[in-house]
Amino acid sequence: MSPSPIATPDTYQQALMGYHELLGMHVVEWQQDRAVVELTIEPKHLNRSGNVHGGVLASMLDSALSLAGLHCDVPGNIRRGMTLSLTTTFVGPARQGVLRATGTLRGGGQKTYMSSGEIVDEKGNLVAMGEGSFRRRSGSESSEGFPQSSPGEPAE
Repeated sequence: MSPSPIATPDTYQQALMGYHELLGMHVVEWQQDRAVVELTIEPKHLNRSGNVHGGVLASMLDSALSLAGLHCDVPGNIRRGMTLSLTTTFVGPARQGVLRATGTLRGGGQKTYMSSGEIVDEKGNLVAMGEGSFRRRSGSESSEGFPQSSPGEPAE
């Protein structure tokens, strides 16, 4: 089987929407079995101690780990999934700069899959790590995915 094409910035836009845009996350790499999400730390991401809030870190891990199993081979098509479980371990504080979450597919089948990953800061310091189980929604089992819904059309 030939390697899957690496997603283009156009396909990155359909990967993260809504809540992710609110946080300011961006997909910077997305290919079969791997996804990388970045976030530039802003004051809105900090807790009362001045560190990035654990909820922001968990959201980054959730996104990167989930996307690692949802890459789509067909331009214009998408794959959807949902988180079944997510375990996070917070290793060190982050206060400024850019955070990078990398998710890697570790195993699973057509419907359920497992991923693991980590978040590092600009200097490469480990900030958090996690692992999760995810379920591909109906129609998303194949790497070919399905056509994205039109705006205003209800999602599955």
